[in-house]
Amino acid sequence: MPLAAFPKCFLDAMCVTREMSVDQWIDLSTQFDVDGLEFYWGFTPPDKPVEWERLRQRVAEQRRSIPMMCYSSDFTKPTLAERKEEIEKQKRAVRAIAGLGGKYCRVLSGQRRPGVARDQGLRWVRECIEEVLPFAAEQRIVLVIENHYKDGYWDYPEFAQRMDAFLELVSSIRETDWFGVNYDPYNAIIAGDDPIQLLEAVKHRVKTMHASDRYFEGGTLEDLRRIEAQPQTGYASILKHGVIGRGLNDYDRIFSILKGAGFNGWISIEDGPDPATGAADIAESARFLRRKMPQFGLI
Repeated sequence: MPLAAFPKCFLDAMCVTREMSVDQWIDLSTQFDVDGLEFYWGFTPPDKPVEWERLRQRVAEQRRSIPMMCYSSDFTKPTLAERKEEIEKQKRAVRAIAGLGGKYCRVLSGQRRPGVARDQGLRWVRECIEEVLPFAAEQRIVLVIENHYKDGYWDYPEFAQRMDAFLELVSSIRETDWFGVNYDPYNAIIAGDDPIQLLEAVKHRVKTMHASDRYFEGGTLEDLRRIEAQPQTGYASILKHGVIGRGLNDYDRIFSILKGAGFNGWISIEDGPDPATGAADIAESARFLRRKMPQFGLI
């Protein structure tokens, strides 16, 4: 089973301050026992096929690949013109991961903006995804929708964050080889849902997985709900990513269910709460997963 790493703890350095380049991340990641690197749109050179090929070759020289693009589509914007623009942005991300030699591109529902009714928002999201799907198929890229909490640079949490909305959205999209689920177990916990119950509901549509563990520092789930009630940019400060295997997720049950469902996609490490210790945390998470995955035939 292929294992990738995602530079969660370095996103500000790569996307905001630009203190870390993509090449530096590629070099740093040689410290981890992984087969690939998941890219994020915020640090991917846009619309530059020559640069995509250069980066693909750099990673290939390390005998690894770039399997996934972590993109944050925002399909709940209130006007049709804005949503059309988001569709085109998603297509740019699809085109980029195809140029990088990958196979999967994340898609999200969008922000849970005040005033957007549930049915209306889910309809907008479905329509946008269905409009992107033919282009993704043409590019040979699988769209994977994540049961997500919140993009780090958004004001509001995910529109389809809660399990009932997420399942309704997933079931509304026709089954095709070019669409599936990127399962993140801890995001279900943040939503107040049972990650095992969610996985059981979508297990046959899971194409990729974010392996994550998080914890609260100086707060609780109830505190997080109060914070979410007010607009803010980024993650709540009380919510921290942690080393995989040290949090609340039951990876024995998760991997057992995935194996039973015939899962054969990529698992991508999403951890590292502190840039100062991020590399060591990712390496430790990789070691945990390399030990755990073979126990369930995910090799």
